[in-house]
Amino acid sequence: MRVETLLPLGKLDPGLRAPEEPLDLSAVGRDAGRVERLGYDGLVVEETKDDPFQVMALAAQATTRLRLGTSVAIAFPRSPTVTAMAAWTLQKLSRGRFTLGLGSQVRGHIVRRYGFAWSAPGPWMREYVEALRAVWRCWQEGVPLAHRGEHYRLDLMVPLFDPGPIEHPEIPVQIAAVNPYMCRVAGEVADGVRPHPVCSPRYIEEVMLPAAADGAARAGRPFDDFAVAMKPLVATGPDPTTLEARIQTARARIAFYVSTPAYRPAFDLHGWGDLADEMSQLSKAQRWDEMPGRISDEVLHTFVTVGTYDEIADRLRERYGATCTHIEFSVPVRDAADADTLRGIVDALQRA
Repeated sequence: MRVETLLPLGKLDPGLRAPEEPLDLSAVGRDAGRVERLGYDGLVVEETKDDPFQVMALAAQATTRLRLGTSVAIAFPRSPTVTAMAAWTLQKLSRGRFTLGLGSQVRGHIVRRYGFAWSAPGPWMREYVEALRAVWRCWQEGVPLAHRGEHYRLDLMVPLFDPGPIEHPEIPVQIAAVNPYMCRVAGEVADGVRPHPVCSPRYIEEVMLPAAADGAARAGRPFDDFAVAMKPLVATGPDPTTLEARIQTARARIAFYVSTPAYRPAFDLHGWGDLADEMSQLSKAQRWDEMPGRISDEVLHTFVTVGTYDEIADRLRERYGATCTHIEFSVPVRDAADADTLRGIVDALQRA
């Protein structure tokens, strides 16, 4: 199991912060170097408050071994050619260490935040990746650019805008997914899937992996090296008192997720559709404070890995060792002792 850390998540070293907090861009290179020294396999960044490609460029310059990637970059507001160029540039800069993670986002954000017309995301994502690969083939192999689909017609590439071949042209593509259709798309055209944190091991095993395997079979693609890169929900701490506080935070996170219609299939599988209905009504009424108390221990432990620092590596291995190839994990690091603790957890996870 490869162990990655999400930039940002946490507090200090290794340069991690919560998604709602601003990222110190001047510290990205320093912190990426610390992540590499802690023994991580990779570092990824999500698209929230900063451009993920620019953040990864800073990390690429400061590291030599660390795999780098977007945990997701939002695909649809960007032309496939624009995304192809960003990934191509990062692959050159990192000397072959970049993975492109793509996400579709939901209708409200695509329409109201980005200003694009909405379309069914599964077929759109399939064509997006196909168009992306057509651009890469044009640059690497010198073949004419020729992609025609429902959303994109790409057939112009003049020498001035053609960066030409690179040493490591095979850029892995991973697609964020929850529903089976998007998982099939990932199997058809991508190199891996990125389950949402609310996807339980059972949901991954019974719903996501079979759908992705079906997609690969339909496309005649191998499935043996298909990646499942997971950012699990974790409640952990150095002692029981701290752990209890983290558990309460996790209950609030689950309460939010179960109220979100896009994530409902993950809860329906476990028979908690009624809970989803209840939470949806509470969220619409802005009764957020009432919601965490409705999350039972059974629901909590189905979706959250819970344990102290001494326990968490074993529990993550037991939970995800059979379903995931990559997991993202970190704890706040404030001093040398915390760094040693995290290094030990990373090492234990890598032995999975």
